[in-house]
Amino acid sequence: MNPQANLIFITSLLLGTTITISSNHWIMAWTGLEINTLAILPLISKSHHPRAIEAATKYFLTQAAASALVLFSSMTNAWHTGQWDITQLTHPTSSLILTSAIAMKLGLVPFHFWFPEVLQGSPLTTGLLLSTIMKLPPITLLYMTSPSLNPTLLTILAILSTALGGWMGLNQTQIRKILAFSSISHLGWMAIIIIYNPKLTLLNFYLYALMTATVFLTLNTIKVLKLSTLMTAWTKIPSLNAMLLLTLLSLAGLPPLTGFLPKWLIIQELTKQDMAPAATLISLLSLLSLFFYLRLAYCTTITLPPHTTNHMKQWRTNKSTSMAIAILTTMSVMLLPISPMILTIV
Repeated sequence: MNPQANLIFITSLLLGTTITISSNHWIMAWTGLEINTLAILPLISKSHHPRAIEAATKYFLTQAAASALVLFSSMTNAWHTGQWDITQLTHPTSSLILTSAIAMKLGLVPFHFWFPEVLQGSPLTTGLLLSTIMKLPPITLLYMTSPSLNPTLLTILAILSTALGGWMGLNQTQIRKILAFSSISHLGWMAIIIIYNPKLTLLNFYLYALMTATVFLTLNTIKVLKLSTLMTAWTKIPSLNAMLLLTLLSLAGLPPLTGFLPKWLIIQELTKQDMAPAATLISLLSLLSLFFYLRLAYCTTITLPPHTTNHMKQWRTNKSTSMAIAILTTMSVMLLPISPMILTIV
């Protein structure tokens, strides 16, 4: 893609995200979401492969439907209350429509079908944008409207997302699809706590974005898309593969790594809110995701030749990893000891 065009699309993405995050009026928030959608479409379809075009079409249709629902819920609320302010969403029907619209935007169950397909059809760098930056505006809208949302509906959506995200990721061999189901599972953790402690949702999102960025950039460096190629990629940059193992375990939420922090705090908050059964259930369901992270980790570093995959061995290259990956990897693995400081900042 032309660098100037690329720059325009990336700038538009940042602009759309900023407009939605900083707006008070529903129409401005909707405008930001639309700019975001239109800016990411060329980045998804830039390879001109039929699968990429299909992914862009699916993405456009679902996001357009979700944006229409956002507009519909805000208009319904304005009709009944006379308020266009985002924080004044008080009408129950509007809250329900908005929750389903945001679930569609994020890819929460039962509106999750588009996300793995779109991620599978996109390049790794675009997949990173779809998994992190594109999730921020809808989560911000949920954050701003959290006092008036329906707790039962969100808890059901969250538990279903964690269950299906873990369950459907078990059988995958394509790494981008595994990361898509991992994203759905993490969104379940964010959705369950948004009503009781919205700041924890944001903390969870930031740490999830940090760890996902590390995984995507590492995979982009070693040029790996399938489990079979991941098995032989250890010869390229062995030190990076060893760190990828730790980052995947951090994404799974194992102590003493960074990913354990949000899960620990969310379970603690849920038990404070007398939701111990929900906390137990969501913790048990996260074991499903743990299985496919362990599978990825096993393929990354523990599988050594000879093995049965018919795949060419990779040459070890002297290519050094970028500073960004080094910093992100360190943060993905080592932030748990400074959690008190993180909590004072958030």
